[in-house]
Amino acid sequence: MKSKQHKNYIFTLVLTNVSEDTPNLEDSLFEAGCDDALINYRNGTVFLDFDRQAPSLDYAIMSAIKNVESSSVKARVASVAPEDLVTESEAAERLKKPRQTISLWIQGKRRTAQPFPMPVMKLASRSPLWRWHEIITWLYDQKIIKEKEKVDEAKFIEQINIMLEERDNKALLSVRKKLLKELGQTANQ
Repeated sequence: MKSKQHKNYIFTLVLTNVSEDTPNLEDSLFEAGCDDALINYRNGTVFLDFDRQAPSLDYAIMSAIKNVESSSVKARVASVAPEDLVTESEAAERLKKPRQTISLWIQGKRRTAQPFPMPVMKLASRSPLWRWHEIITWLYDQKIIKEKEKVDEAKFIEQINIMLEERDNKALLSVRKKLLKELGQTANQ
């Protein structure tokens, strides 16, 4: 029975340590509690599209990560989508607005009480990238969107992805130190 405080949250977890050839992948994820996710494969990557009922997006994502990483196939979560970096076209698609509207905001020709956030990557390219949470915060500040929850959710997804990346970097650093130690011991013998 669905609690009155629970809402449906839709998000995607990108997995590592597994592939579409991993034996018992679907059964293992299902048994670990991912019965509300659809398994997808693209370019050798496994990802799960969740439609999870939870009291908050934070809880939905964290419980899904815990479920995935407790599976018997030893899957790990690499990132959560939707990603924080977006192009002008992706921003328009997420906001269900014409691309021209986004372009006018970027150029400062519409709703210019505050300048639109600056791109953070590919500054010289034809497809610069913006941080989604900065765009959604700007929209909230401009009173284009009214739900503060959307700002908080965008910031949370960015933060959880930073933490997942840091976790993976620490694991790589540990492996690198171990390898360097072994190489140093071998060279001294």
